[in-house]
Amino acid sequence: MADAIDLLAARRLAFGVVRGQAAMTLAAALVGWALRGPHVGFSAALGGAIGTVASLGMALMAFRGQAAMSAARVLGTFYAGEIVKVVLAIVSFILVLKLTGAAPLPMFAAYMATFVVYWVVLARMALPALSATRRARA
Repeated sequence: MADAIDLLAARRLAFGVVRGQAAMTLAAALVGWALRGPHVGFSAALGGAIGTVASLGMALMAFRGQAAMSAARVLGTFYAGEIVKVVLAIVSFILVLKLTGAAPLPMFAAYMATFVVYWVVLARMALPALSATRRARA
């Protein structure tokens, strides 16, 4: 039962990251639009969307299996999800740059902003666990 709860918490966390990245994408697009106009806003929206869609692909791939999987199988789905994430990002960058005329700097800046969301969520998740471990050792 604890494993099913942990899987549910991990799934919630992964899709929470995706929601946070979508919000960051919207914010970056609005800021770009307000400061530099529609072309920059659109470029930022595309860059953020690339990061968000890649993370969504990873989350869908990693959590598509049954709750009762072996640890090796779970690890394998996460590796496959990371591969999907990288491939989606690379293909998306190529397509966006070739087909849309997006401005590269705001596009890459918004893409990187989606990583900020990822790392903030990881830090918020890891810091309480680390402090609990330290308290247990003391």
